[in-house]
Amino acid sequence: MTQSEYLAFVSDAIPAYAADQVASGQWSAAESVGLASRAFDALLPQGLGTPEHYLFTIRDDSALSLGVLWIAVQKRAGKRIAYVYDVQIDPIHRRRGYAAAAFLALENKARDLGFSGIALHVFGQNAGAQALYAKLGFITTDINMFKTLELGNDA
Repeated sequence: MTQSEYLAFVSDAIPAYAADQVASGQWSAAESVGLASRAFDALLPQGLGTPEHYLFTIRDDSALSLGVLWIAVQKRAGKRIAYVYDVQIDPIHRRRGYAAAAFLALENKARDLGFSGIALHVFGQNAGAQALYAKLGFITTDINMFKTLELGNDA
């Protein structure tokens, strides 16, 4: 990923992440963009040069930019793994197999980097992504659940 691609990614990714957090009930709309911006600043303090973070531009055979993939090194059970922070395919290129192809390429890159696995988080409301990840061999390892409660007038 180039620096200009990185800047475009961050400008799109922060509001998208904020919207996902609002849709999942984790954040209010009013606080979401600020919280998302702070999360990105904490995760990528050196931007594209942040150690142990890898940001890729997903391209087709003609080098056309289709989206982005961001992974970082994490440790699980004493082993190094690739943690997927974000994968985005531009809306006009979706449903054509590019995300699946990017994950298959990621498997090879992860092996080259000595990672023993790939982990990711998917929002509960994103059924399409869940189906894709299951098709690619990912298994559910943890489920967080939430129930909204209506407050009475005296609360």
